[in-house]
Amino acid sequence: MPLLEVKNMTHYFGGLRAVHNYNLAIEPGQIRALIGPNGAGKTTVFNLLTGIYTPTQGSIRLLDEEISGLMPHQIAARGLGRTFQNLCLWRHMTVLEHVKMARYSRISYGLTGAFFGGAKRRGQEAEIEERAYSLLELLGIRHLADQVVVNLPYGAQRRVEIARAISLEPKILFLDEPTAGMNPEELSKTMDIIRKIHGELGFAIYLIEHRLKVVMELCEKIQTLVFGEVIAEGTPEEIRENPKVIEAYLGKEVIH
Repeated sequence: MPLLEVKNMTHYFGGLRAVHNYNLAIEPGQIRALIGPNGAGKTTVFNLLTGIYTPTQGSIRLLDEEISGLMPHQIAARGLGRTFQNLCLWRHMTVLEHVKMARYSRISYGLTGAFFGGAKRRGQEAEIEERAYSLLELLGIRHLADQVVVNLPYGAQRRVEIARAISLEPKILFLDEPTAGMNPEELSKTMDIIRKIHGELGFAIYLIEHRLKVVMELCEKIQTLVFGEVIAEGTPEEIRENPKVIEAYLGKEVIH
């Protein structure tokens, strides 16, 4: 059974059809990508799957549970963590506070425990902090734990957002253009980080990416979306040689 199964997902904004009959199956541990030209509907697909929008029609099942129509925080709690195309960070919070904040969806000490403390609260708070530090270590930014994110370089801010997403302990990690705006050195580091978190944490990864070097090297399967419809799906080799994909990207040299 796939972790995530999407069938015939369609969405309209008013009279404009943004996504049409979208289908997807993500298996445990798989790395997949969604590519396509600007305006193809890629981020709309992510927003539909993570509850920011509710599909006009179709089914979205996570671990065989229908999640279409749930709120974003409910979907996140069920196992979909994500980053955003444009950084969504609290500018004046520290790196550590960002990662700890995501863990609070897991606490069980309740409102009474929050007000009056006690052993349960102290234990869970210590566990949250320990886990947050371990994730920052994994992403190579533990030394920045006490830094306010607004003072960090762009590449480090991207890592903070990834750390926050994986702090939710997702079944699937959604990465929306994780290398956007990066120079070649930052790009290489980010690819290494994606490989590392996939190898050590083992969850599935689904990413949107314009840097085709990234998807060709990292992903097992790739979908190509144009005007809200999938025109091709397959392995990197199959996508690289697909005439429809070549046309959509205005030349074969862009794929290689």
